[in-house]
Amino acid sequence: MKRILTIQDISCVGKCSLTVALPIISALGVETAIIPTAVLSTHTMFKNFTFKDLTDEIIPITRHWKEEKIDFDSIYTGYLGTIKQIDIIADVFDQFKTDNNQIIVDPAMADNGKLYPAFDEAYAKKMAWLCGKADIMIPNITEASFMVDMEYKDSYDQSYIKEMLKRLTDLGAKIAILTGVSFDDQFTGVMGLDKQSNEFFHYKHDKINRCYHGTGDIFASTFVGVLANGLSWKEATPIAADYTALCIQKTLEDKDGRWYGVNFEQCIPYLLKRVNK
Repeated sequence: MKRILTIQDISCVGKCSLTVALPIISALGVETAIIPTAVLSTHTMFKNFTFKDLTDEIIPITRHWKEEKIDFDSIYTGYLGTIKQIDIIADVFDQFKTDNNQIIVDPAMADNGKLYPAFDEAYAKKMAWLCGKADIMIPNITEASFMVDMEYKDSYDQSYIKEMLKRLTDLGAKIAILTGVSFDDQFTGVMGLDKQSNEFFHYKHDKINRCYHGTGDIFASTFVGVLANGLSWKEATPIAADYTALCIQKTLEDKDGRWYGVNFEQCIPYLLKRVNK
């Protein structure tokens, strides 16, 4: 059985970060180890949430793992709260990177043209540096625009996205995958670039005009789990995109659907059938 390490915060209620990554990756038949970077009572779309920073626990955890000779087939990072955490996680990469494993970074820090309130441009540049240490990075268009100094646009063409992907791979990652790529009002999807082959990949599906917190985490966690099942990144990308879209659609159809996240649990049987075809 393969083992993935995922490093991100845990929101006890909210269907994002580790409460998404753990069940999805585990359901895909992969052992899931975690480093929780912080514990929140809920995700940040709630009011008056509690927050406990766990930065000081990261180094003792990894030191113990090295003593126990624990290794990982993939390392996957999500939301990291501070520049200090980024520096520490970069060291974790250096400690646990091998010739045979992969590092995947989801630079969760921005959306809809704006950085999250806790972050600034210095943080975005530091995250760009961390993405350069990854094998695969999975930003959305807003996050990418901050990392590669391109103007954020709501409306764009393929040349804009291709230039953004080229600049992303110039940071150092072998593969860059942009989420939320939409060239018209009917479809949305993802577009990626393999730096080695200089080959672009585009996948689209029907656009669902509804936004929910945590869907980026669902996409990234699914992508990582599918990769661990032996599929290529070009095979994993459509599966992750379609699963995320289905989760949104099922939530919209559920009269008791929760406002703070999507019904990803309900759609896991679809995901397993898709992977095992």
